[in-house]
Amino acid sequence: MARPAWFGMLALTTATMVLIIGGFLLTHVGQEAWLEAAATSPFSGPVSDEQYQAMQKMSGYAAYIAGGSMLVMVPLVSALLAGLLFAIFNAALGGEASYRQLLAVVVHTGPIGVLAQLFTVPMNYARGTMSSGSNLGVFTQALLDDGSVAARLLGMIDLFVIWQLIVLAIGLAVLYRRRTQPIATALLVTYFIIALVVAIVRHGASA
Repeated sequence: MARPAWFGMLALTTATMVLIIGGFLLTHVGQEAWLEAAATSPFSGPVSDEQYQAMQKMSGYAAYIAGGSMLVMVPLVSALLAGLLFAIFNAALGGEASYRQLLAVVVHTGPIGVLAQLFTVPMNYARGTMSSGSNLGVFTQALLDDGSVAARLLGMIDLFVIWQLIVLAIGLAVLYRRRTQPIATALLVTYFIIALVVAIVRHGASA
């Protein structure tokens, strides 16, 4: 807390995730999986032959597109999340932690994201898909219609994200000298609400 360090861990986790995901998308299996995901996205609508051919050409650059996006998005999301938490805990709740301390707490949940990719990417390579193998929807595939709101919601709830949020809650509790349980509950409820909204939007887009 006295000397919060964040840059080294952020650089390490970002570079590792770029290598894992980029390496997968450099393979033929990864490019075919990316193409299938792009063509069947509920937000893309019906795909014409010309659009599919353009996607096929783009699949060869998927690794570079994904890698470049992650180099920008991982640091940006970390910075924005730290800023949001700073506004909530400092401005709204009267906390006294610095932005740098919050950024360090957020960044140090990053290794869980790396573990998630180490778990998911080999499974995706074996299955030839881009879908996550660590979401709750995996356990209910035989029970729910894939296009239902419930199935989409469970598909949005990832076990590694839950792990990250709990670790983040522990860090925030230490930083602000508060109980972990209320913070964890608030983070998990917020995650559930966001997942529900996205599930409803995706269901409506595919209807």
